[in-house]
Amino acid sequence: QCVIEEGTIAYKNWVKTGTEVYRQFWIFDVQNPEEVMVNSTNIKVKQRGPYTYRVRYLAKENLTQNADNTVSFVQPNGAIFERGLSVGSEDDSFTVLNLAVAYNNTVDGVYKVFSGKDDISKVAIIDTYKDKKNLSYWPGYCDMINGTDAASFPPFVEKTRILRFFSSDICRSIYAEFETEINLKGIPVYRFVLPSKAFASPVVNPDNDCFCTEKVISNNCTSAGVLDISSCKGKKPVYISLPHFLHASPDVPEPIDGLNPNEEEHRTYLDVEPITGFTLQFAKRLQVNILVKPVKKIETLSKLKRHYIVPILWLNETGTIGDEKAEMFRKQVTGKINLLGMVEMVLLAVGLVTFVASMIAYCVCRSKKIK
Repeated sequence: QCVIEEGTIAYKNWVKTGTEVYRQFWIFDVQNPEEVMVNSTNIKVKQRGPYTYRVRYLAKENLTQNADNTVSFVQPNGAIFERGLSVGSEDDSFTVLNLAVAYNNTVDGVYKVFSGKDDISKVAIIDTYKDKKNLSYWPGYCDMINGTDAASFPPFVEKTRILRFFSSDICRSIYAEFETEINLKGIPVYRFVLPSKAFASPVVNPDNDCFCTEKVISNNCTSAGVLDISSCKGKKPVYISLPHFLHASPDVPEPIDGLNPNEEEHRTYLDVEPITGFTLQFAKRLQVNILVKPVKKIETLSKLKRHYIVPILWLNETGTIGDEKAEMFRKQVTGKINLLGMVEMVLLAVGLVTFVASMIAYCVCRSKKIK
């Protein structure tokens, strides 16, 4: 049932998720733009939000079963504004840097993933993205496309496993580590979280060396917590971080007033059912920032005396298995596993009783022979 093939539970949930997924935005409204432009003071920001959209409600398209036990597809993007879950309307005004964020009527892909038909340990792992095995954004191994898309993982997940996944939003592969066990609507799941070392500087985590592509803004690759993804965004000076610069080194948020990083509110986690490898609940948190530097030819930037990594917005994309799906999951997966566990215990008990009875009979017979 974990193979991505028509007729399986995995295939049905893979083609179109039964989970309602919401993407919330908080906008950083700049309070003192004139003061910054003239005096290069700290930028004062005020968080406004959430503005909530329902996303990931469209089924995968252009599904193709390939001869090499892979499946190709594209994932259409769509967004429906949820006024009842938002603090205002889409017509609200802010003072932010100009950043066009288009989401509707686009597609992510083409993805090509392993179906698991020939090797269940490879199910849902990405083989190629946009017909390539590498991204062409980073040097060395940082450019590799690793793991799944985080919606599911190969089954029989152990706590010691590192869950690797690719996110086109951040233009890289990343990973999560086990934190704790929780009960989600009667289903035991493992919570995996993105560790702080994933965003550490190469000084702390040498594995991140190839994600440092410039030396000036990164203070010779000693700054932590932000990722320059300009090579992935048409050379626009876009930097990605966790919300409110969580896990960033002190120099990054220093020029920005009004930030309040919080581990519980701003971290990313995945709740994975270990037998099937399905992600039944998740929270993906991400902040979009723009690099602003002094530019003599641009009047508004000509008087700046330092550079800023300015937070524009942060998003929280969340999804939790619905009650109906959870009931089905308990019946078809968890219930059967519990039944197998009970059968195993009964057989073990019967075997133990039989063994003890045999030993008693043997001892009785042996004592009679001795007499």
